[in-house]
Amino acid sequence: METREKIVIIGGGFAGLQLAKTLNNKNKKVIIIDKVNHHMFQPLFYQVACGRIEPSNISFPFRKIFQRSRNIQYRMTEVQKILPEQNKIITEDAEFTYDKLVIATGCKTNFFGNKKMEHLAFGMKNTQEAIAIRNHVLLTFEKLIIERKRSDDGNWNIVIVGSGPTGVELAGAFSEMKKDILPRDYPHMNFENLNIILVSSTTTPLSMMSEESQKMSEQYLKELGVNFMSGEMVVDYDGDKVYLKSGKEIPANNVIWAAGVTGNVIQGLKEDQVVRNRYVVDRFNKVMGTENIFAIGDVAYMETPKYPQGHPQVANVAINQGKNTADNFLKKSEKEWTEYEYIDQGSMATIGKHRAVVDLPKLKFQGLLAWYFWMFLHLMLILSVRNKLAIFFNWMWSYLNKDSSLRLIILPNKTNNTEQ
Repeated sequence: METREKIVIIGGGFAGLQLAKTLNNKNKKVIIIDKVNHHMFQPLFYQVACGRIEPSNISFPFRKIFQRSRNIQYRMTEVQKILPEQNKIITEDAEFTYDKLVIATGCKTNFFGNKKMEHLAFGMKNTQEAIAIRNHVLLTFEKLIIERKRSDDGNWNIVIVGSGPTGVELAGAFSEMKKDILPRDYPHMNFENLNIILVSSTTTPLSMMSEESQKMSEQYLKELGVNFMSGEMVVDYDGDKVYLKSGKEIPANNVIWAAGVTGNVIQGLKEDQVVRNRYVVDRFNKVMGTENIFAIGDVAYMETPKYPQGHPQVANVAINQGKNTADNFLKKSEKEWTEYEYIDQGSMATIGKHRAVVDLPKLKFQGLLAWYFWMFLHLMLILSVRNKLAIFFNWMWSYLNKDSSLRLIILPNKTNNTEQ
């Protein structure tokens, strides 16, 4: 009897999940290892942070996804080290051997070595961080309503660092929350004092998009009342004030860091196999200097004629690298493998209701049509029908009523003791 090849996938993000789905019910033994038990649809994390949708609506348990699979298993544990000479990985709970190893660990928020910022500011790269932002912002207003006075200016500033899609989408959502939702929840508070501040190191928001999209997104932010601080760089944050390179200071108790990402690299491979916290791979996503270790998605660094500095760390790259790698694994020999070539399908961002920008390869448009296009595409990318319906209902309810009923503050118990 022929022994099935054993493929271990570390990480179940866009890249790892697409790889596993393409290998589903094929003649391969596949093990997915992830420290959380679900796949997360990261583009909508900002709506969790603003109380627009529930985390469960954009989270999909691996065991549910592969419930009927004949060849895919899932293990919930965190990988600590790779032993390439032994074809083995070490996790906090067990050891796993492999014939092929695929690293799809994605990326995390890049605080550029500032440990104080990392400890005090909020990132938004997983469900827990999105919920933490929602909790912290809402607790700020609960605190203010009890104090009944502006004793701390930092409570009235929400600072978002970074003006990429995540930053502008957060700024737009919080601005609408300030205008339409918070005055209803706290009728005795004056939210004219609340400032949404977007700090950008570039002169315009969405600097990686077209000039038209940059101009329109800046206009949309101004219409929503966002304070856009261009050409400013954050150098420090002490929990009370944000310090800028220009010398300016912003009092703030709510600081969200959306200014960059860095790869989740695992200990075990050589230093020259990693560049800027990404594994150096060839055109087949094989890690340089190895025979059976691959890296895909945000954690892979692949130089091509079109992308000499590596591919952008976006979902489309991850999904297509996962699919291409799986297709190669299913071929009879490596001689038949296909090199990965990224086809840029465009980018988009939404900045509040009826405001969005879309850059497609041959078409660019903004405004209402772009907003509908953004909603439709994101809804189609959600995995299950149930979750599609849940998100659609929440969006329709919010659209018609300018409200949401999902502003729950969920905090861990301070003690494990139960009152009798």
